[in-house]
Amino acid sequence: MIRAQFFIDRSKKITGFHIKGHSMMAESGEDVLCAFVSSAAYMAANTITDVIRAGATAKADDGDMEVAVAERDLEACQTVLAGLKLHLEETEKQYPDNLKVIITEV
Repeated sequence: MIRAQFFIDRSKKITGFHIKGHSMMAESGEDVLCAFVSSAAYMAANTITDVIRAGATAKADDGDMEVAVAERDLEACQTVLAGLKLHLEETEKQYPDNLKVIITEV
């Protein structure tokens, strides 16, 4: 199962996300849900780091991606992070056995 965890601070801002796992719908390299989630996560990470140029750390390694946004740039990144969260929540409705979105208050 893919687990997409979003971190929300006390002011209800999304501070980052951590996505890991595999959907197990098909073999590695042929799994469309894994490709879909990966593509969305990479687009969000690249938009935050290279388009907005926010202070953020982004790490990805073999089915595991983590992005954390610096506090000073949280506001600038909310639309991208909220869009990714909504995108994955809607996808979870279609694939509840393969994708889980988790909200964690920090």
